[in-house]
Amino acid sequence: MARIAIYGAGGLGRDLIGPILRKLDPFEALIIVDQQKAGSEICGFPVHSLDALREGDSFVIAAGSGQDRQVMEQHCLERGAIPHSFFAPISCVGVGNEIGPGALFCDYSLIGAAARIGRQFQCNVYSYVSHDCVIGDYVTFAPKVSCNGHVHIEDYAYIGTGAVLRQGSPDKPLVIGRGATVGMGAVVTKDVAAGITVIGAPARPMQR
Repeated sequence: MARIAIYGAGGLGRDLIGPILRKLDPFEALIIVDQQKAGSEICGFPVHSLDALREGDSFVIAAGSGQDRQVMEQHCLERGAIPHSFFAPISCVGVGNEIGPGALFCDYSLIGAAARIGRQFQCNVYSYVSHDCVIGDYVTFAPKVSCNGHVHIEDYAYIGTGAVLRQGSPDKPLVIGRGATVGMGAVVTKDVAAGITVIGAPARPMQR
C-alpha cells in the first residue's frame, strides 16, 4: 500500500493534513510521524515513531528550520523512505522550473517561470517565488514572502513572514547569502551577506 507520511506533528504538520487529504492520490493512506510526540494524537490521527516508516513510503517534512529538515530528511532516507515534493491544491506552479526533491508549496503559494529550486525548499502560505530565481537547499519561506524576479538565495537561508525581496536583474541578481535570516516584514533592497540577520525597511543588519 502506497503511503505518505508527514514528519513533524507541530503547527505546520497539522496545517498540512487537510491539503494532503484533498490531494491524496496516488497514495492510499496518510500517517503522522514525530519521534517526540509518538503515542499522542493530532486532529484525530495517531502520531507514530520513526519506526512506523517503511521502505518505499513517501514523506513530507513539516519543520521551519532548514537545518532541522536536513537532519529529519536523513532519518527518513536511512529507512528507505522517499522525499515527496508536495504542491497543495490551491498552489500555482509556472513553466520551465527545476524543483528539487522534498519541496513543499502550501496553499496559496506560487512559483513563476524558469526558477531553479533546491531540495527541501519550504514555501509557506501566500508566499511566492517569481521568475528566474535560484534557490538553494533547505531554504525556508515563512508566510507571505514576496520574492521578486532574479533573486538568488543560498542554502539554509530563512525568509521571515511578510518580507519583500526586491527585483534583481539578469546581470546583477539580488543575493541572500548562505544561512542568512531576513526578519519579519523586512524590505530587502541590497545583497545580504552569509550568516547575518537583517531587519527593517529598508533592511539593515541587526545590531546585537
